[in-house]
Amino acid sequence: MKCNARSLLTLATLGILTLGAIRAAQQQDVSKSTDDDNIIRTDVTRVNMLFTVTDKRGRFVTDLTRGDFTIFENKKQQNIREFTAESDLPLRLAILIDTSNSIRDRFHFQQEAAGNFINQVMREQDKAVVVSFDTAAELAADLTGDTHILETAVHNLRPGGGTSLYDAIYFACKEKLMLDQPMYKFRRAMVILSDGDDNESRHSRDQALEMAQRADTVIYTISTNISHIETDGDKVMRYFADETGGIPFFPFQAEDLNQSFENIANELRHQYNLFYAPEPLNNDGMYHKVLIKVRNRKDLIVHARKGYYARRAS
Repeated sequence: MKCNARSLLTLATLGILTLGAIRAAQQQDVSKSTDDDNIIRTDVTRVNMLFTVTDKRGRFVTDLTRGDFTIFENKKQQNIREFTAESDLPLRLAILIDTSNSIRDRFHFQQEAAGNFINQVMREQDKAVVVSFDTAAELAADLTGDTHILETAVHNLRPGGGTSLYDAIYFACKEKLMLDQPMYKFRRAMVILSDGDDNESRHSRDQALEMAQRADTVIYTISTNISHIETDGDKVMRYFADETGGIPFFPFQAEDLNQSFENIANELRHQYNLFYAPEPLNNDGMYHKVLIKVRNRKDLIVHARKGYYARRAS
């Protein structure tokens, strides 16, 4: 019996030591994996630029190659690491619809045009979110690839109240468009249907723009002003589009909204995509200006965001 007890004690001791060694090895592997992940996140820094090129008549130019472009960050030329002529990255789209009283008389046309656009632009790998805004920004349909849900959400909207455009932009970018990571594996776009006259937001215009820039989101704006006179709201809509690489549209008749949406859909289908690693690398959390040019072609216009916010070193 004593011999058996000693044997059992010896086996138990060996088992404990073996289990401890296994756990230590496992912990070492996890630590190593975590370190490797940190190295990847720290060292692999890339800036993704989605853009389109048109001639002076607004026609898309789709036959350009990598060698046709030069890119500058803070006026220093950068090396293009990757380039694709037509981006097939999954799209994350935010559709922001003004439901304030100021657009009540033409709201039905907006709903129809937005519904048609959803069915036209969405592909199997794409997702969209619908946000309405009057006195506050409200989520009408969360991120989904189901076009029926998105279209139903648009048609269920009802106008009334003030205008909180800046809050809607801020919310959609921060809470929805930035969800899918890593960011460079997705395209992000926003379509805003509004008169641009914000009178309810807690966030400022520049705060909304900064959040859109941090989310790498291209903003396309469609003005609902049909007065044929440029308003302050129109200037706001143009500002958001110009600063993010989008295009502002000013249809003078409600019936022209479908054409504006069709133009945006065409734009999204003709995007060039390039990546570069910034040199020098500055993890300063600051805004860095970027400029893309077409070599020896002054007749062509590049539509791209004007910069990005760098990551801040931890």
